[in-house]
Amino acid sequence: MSLYATATSCAQGDALRFRLLDEGGGPIRVEDVPSGRTVLECAAAPGPYWTLKVGTDWPSSLYRAIYHDISAYFVVRSAVPASPILLSIPFPTWEAYNRPGVPGEGLYQSEQPDRAVKVTFDRPGAGPQVEEWELGLLRWLAPAGYAVDYCSALDLHAGPAPRGGPDLLSRYRLLVVNGHDEYWSWEMRDAVEEFVRRGGNLAIFSGNTCWWQVRFEDDLRTMVCYRDAVADPMAATDPGRVTVEWPSAPVNRPENVLTGLSFLNGAGCWVDSRVMAEESYTVRFAGHWVFDGTGLADGDPFGRGAIGYETDAADLDWVDGVPRASGRDGAPPSLVVLATADLAHWRRYGRAGAATMSVHRLGAGTVFNAGTINWGNTLHDPALARITRNVLDRLSRPSPGPTWEAIGPSLHGGVQERAASGASPHGGGVRALVCCEGRIFAACADGAFAYRDISGQNRPWRTIDETDAIALAAPREAHGGPPAGLYGVASDGTIRYRDPVPGPAPWQDVGRAPEGTTGLAAADEGLFAVTASNELWHLPISRLATHDWTRIGPATGPATGPATLAAMNGRLFTVVADRVLTRTAARHDTPWADLGPAAGHTVLAAASGALIGAGPDGVLRRRPVV
Repeated sequence: MSLYATATSCAQGDALRFRLLDEGGGPIRVEDVPSGRTVLECAAAPGPYWTLKVGTDWPSSLYRAIYHDISAYFVVRSAVPASPILLSIPFPTWEAYNRPGVPGEGLYQSEQPDRAVKVTFDRPGAGPQVEEWELGLLRWLAPAGYAVDYCSALDLHAGPAPRGGPDLLSRYRLLVVNGHDEYWSWEMRDAVEEFVRRGGNLAIFSGNTCWWQVRFEDDLRTMVCYRDAVADPMAATDPGRVTVEWPSAPVNRPENVLTGLSFLNGAGCWVDSRVMAEESYTVRFAGHWVFDGTGLADGDPFGRGAIGYETDAADLDWVDGVPRASGRDGAPPSLVVLATADLAHWRRYGRAGAATMSVHRLGAGTVFNAGTINWGNTLHDPALARITRNVLDRLSRPSPGPTWEAIGPSLHGGVQERAASGASPHGGGVRALVCCEGRIFAACADGAFAYRDISGQNRPWRTIDETDAIALAAPREAHGGPPAGLYGVASDGTIRYRDPVPGPAPWQDVGRAPEGTTGLAAADEGLFAVTASNELWHLPISRLATHDWTRIGPATGPATGPATLAAMNGRLFTVVADRVLTRTAARHDTPWADLGPAAGHTVLAAASGALIGAGPDGVLRRRPVV
């Protein structure tokens, strides 16, 4: 007695046909998997085919039809989106693990010589693995207050509108990938990457994600995966479609371009499941929004048991105990490491490696990746539940436009203690910020001069010098006068220059600033200065020694002038009345445009299409310009 569905999904109000591999006549029960609620009972299903009429009022969900002791899983899609969240069920992975070890019928074991290279969905047996990696999250969502729409992963493969691929995704804000979602087609990747680049978001509560490329044939009813470029005939005609690991030749399309992480750096525990039950993540960036409300601090363990049995990770460099994605594995430059787990000892249980939890930007969208298969089954952990809520809430909301995100502390060393006591009159102990040659330099209220890199990671500050600068600027290139480097305005109005090196270097007097200067910026071969009396001045850098500044006019509309100034790509930026303002670096009076809230930041810098701000709370934040 056997049963399978002739499609992995159908829409509300549609019919779905099932194949019964006997004469039928037995009872069939249909159950909503997340809730366990029976939605339909048929006392005697006729064979060899039985048709289920799905009601228009059936919630979008994962269902299973139960015939004797055989289950056939399927998804009911929403005819009209009822949620901003779309959750994908990994039917290709379920089919890949169907009939493992059976010669010619299963894709496993992966190096078994007589394994299948093509498997059909027209057979019983495909469903969640025995560990039910996907079901924990599904059962948690509704009680936690989340109504989501469901789809089959095959629906992400390009298909006729409005069913498949980009058309389906365009109706949602957030796609959730969950559990064990290992097998993806080229079309699935294209659709999801396009969705994210255009402003959709992706939450991956999965591990071993998007590791093998597959192809589909026979109207998506046959899945092809040779795992061997030599054997795959596509190698001769379209090498990019060869069914091997995504980062491997001849495909050479690493999955971490989309996901941020890769099983290439991950680990596997296949011998003793008790080992993974003892593993935990370690917090690496507690100030990130993902950890809001968890109460966790950097270095804290959390999520015991969530790591397993396969994980994804990024290749990391470490500085003073803080990780940063190295990029050597092709990870996105914007990748921020949130938590890590060292799993080198898994070598004896399967495969050594690591687990990483991360977030990154891809085009206009955001990708969160938990980096582990067992996340959903550990949501009884309050920290994991809170993180999941933070991700779902933030990434499913309508786009708020550019937002400020923490990238670490704005302070270094003991400055933070004095700022916390209220002794510092400036933004969290920082008087001025400037970006130059891939680093952020800070002049601090206690006279220290420090730097860190520009990345979104919470990298430590390093004190390298002393300065009494109250404003900093850095031209993008030299123009026949003083060299490109750092220019600082001292408290007595002297302009000094130093090379932008991450170590001691002499400050040299090179000019004087207008009286009362509070902010300095370099643009279009010149320096711009704002003063406490609300005036904007300009001087070509090549004429610094002349002190011959030209008054452009009022700095901004209000009577009180801005205290900070930054420049990027021929544009000036400032803060007035807790609003970020911008104007072109024209040498005549021109209006300022409002870019939105300054969110309490009183000191600005700019680089790589983003503003960087420090404020009294001692947190360094970044936001895209647009």
